[in-house]
Amino acid sequence: MIRDLYNVRPRREEGLTTPLTDEEEQRFRAVLFSELGNKISDQGWARFPAYTPEDRRRLVEVAHRLSSYWGRRVFVEAEDQCALRLCLAGYETQPQPLPSGFQRVRVPGASTCVDGPGRQTPR
Repeated sequence: MIRDLYNVRPRREEGLTTPLTDEEEQRFRAVLFSELGNKISDQGWARFPAYTPEDRRRLVEVAHRLSSYWGRRVFVEAEDQCALRLCLAGYETQPQPLPSGFQRVRVPGASTCVDGPGRQTPR
């Protein structure tokens, strides 16, 4: 029996990402700014997944924009290897002791506090 397959494309290799166009990037950052900003203003913090270095850079840039928009510091903390936490002063998490056999890993683009537009200082 022969079957015709329409609109079938080969699968991309796992791990490959397609870069966003400039317009898509601007729209995505605007959505993050709005959604994360609303959540942070409601509860003081927001968690968002960041699987790639580009995701982490994007979230740090959104924290910069929120800081300059509100005039208040927005902190960026790495919760684990796949998630970042954006929070206002007073909602930071305190470092917890790690179980024996584990090491603390610094995630690039995270563990920074935002002092104002375009300025970061390591924590």
